[in-house]
Amino acid sequence: QVQVVESGGGLVQPGGSLRLSCAASGSTGTITFMGWYRQAPGKQRELVASITSGGSTNYEDSVKGRFIISRDNAKNTVYLQMNSLKPEDTAVYYCNARIVTMVLREYWGQGTQVTVSS
Repeated sequence: QVQVVESGGGLVQPGGSLRLSCAASGSTGTITFMGWYRQAPGKQRELVASITSGGSTNYEDSVKGRFIISRDNAKNTVYLQMNSLKPEDTAVYYCNARIVTMVLREYWGQGTQVTVSS
């Protein structure tokens, strides 16, 4: 059974940094895409950053230049380095993994809270 587990959230002051980690396990397939989404209270879930198996990255405009997504394919793990954090980055951050075996399926982690506040 595939599991996607996030870690690394917490409380940080504005201007601070956090690093989120997400590990996918239990699959024999190929992870073609891993991404970080976030959902703030009263708002829709949005894609923050993503990375493909080939290393192509994509970022939501508000985080460009501040967040960096990276991936360790050998460990099936993706990281999100978040710098210069702002109060508006406060949200629950979810990891998403898309895995191909016979078909493409996507899996979600349970979410990790990031709070940016003084």
